[in-house]
Amino acid sequence: MRTYGLRFDVNCSILFTELPLLARPAAAKAAGFSAVEFWWPWDEMVPTDRQADAFVAALADAGVQLVSLNFHTGDMAAGERGLVSIPSATAAFRENIAACAEIAGRTGCGLLNAAYGNRQDGVDPAEQDAVAIENLTLAAAAAAKAGASVLVEAINSIDVPAFPIDSSAAAIAVIDKVPAANVAFLADMYHLAMMGEDLAHTLSAYAGRLAHVQLADVPGRGAPGTGTLDFEPVLAQLAAQGYPGSVGLEYLPADPADSSGSFEWLSLSGRPAW
Repeated sequence: MRTYGLRFDVNCSILFTELPLLARPAAAKAAGFSAVEFWWPWDEMVPTDRQADAFVAALADAGVQLVSLNFHTGDMAAGERGLVSIPSATAAFRENIAACAEIAGRTGCGLLNAAYGNRQDGVDPAEQDAVAIENLTLAAAAAAKAGASVLVEAINSIDVPAFPIDSSAAAIAVIDKVPAANVAFLADMYHLAMMGEDLAHTLSAYAGRLAHVQLADVPGRGAPGTGTLDFEPVLAQLAAQGYPGSVGLEYLPADPADSSGSFEWLSLSGRPAW
C-alpha cells in the first residue's frame, strides 16, 4: 500500500465507537494517528460547559488535532441527515452554529461540515433551499471568526433517497450561492462512488474547491480493500494535485467490538504526524 505522502485522520464517530466518547481520541493516537474528526458528539444542540470542556481536554490530552467537526445533523438513527435546510429547525440549528464555532475556535479545528438535510414532506423545496443558504451564510460567518471553513458534501440517494444534494455538481451549486469565501466542497469517496461519479473527473474538476476528503469502500462502507473501489489511483491523484488536507477515514470497522484492527491496509509510515 502506497500512501503518496498524504495525511490521514480517523473519524471517531464511526470508528472506536466501542469506546466512550472521551476515550476515542487517545485510541486514535494509540493506533498511530495524530488527527481525528467527529460528527456532532452530543444529542443536544449546545453542550454543557462541562461536556465541552471535557471534549476539548480529551483531544489535548491525547495529543491529536481535531480536523473536522460536523454541525448537528439531527436524529441520524431516524434517517435525518442534517438541519441546514429544515425550516422548522432553524432556531435550533442557529444555536448549534455558535456552539460548533466555539469548539472550533478552542481546538483549532479548521473544517465544519454542514449536512444539508432531507427534503421534507409538505414543504416547498424552494423554501428549504432558501433557508439553507441563509443558514450556510450564518455558519460561514461564525466559522470565519474561528478561523474555519464550512463544508458542503453530496450524499448518495441510494442510502438516503430524500437527500437532494446527490452529486458533486449539486454540492458546488449550493456553495456558489453562499456569499462567503470560506465555504468549500467535501469529497466523500464512498458517496461519490455510490452515485456512480467518475472520481478522477470529480477530483480534477473541483480541485480548487476541495477542502476535505473522506474515504470508505463500496458497497458496504468498509475499509479500503473490502469492496470494489480502486482507491490507489484516488490517493495518487490527490497527491499529484497537491491536495494539502487530510483524508478522513470514515468507514465501518470490520469488528465493531475492536476498531484497532481497522487500519491494516494503511502502513504505519502512511500515517505521518499532522
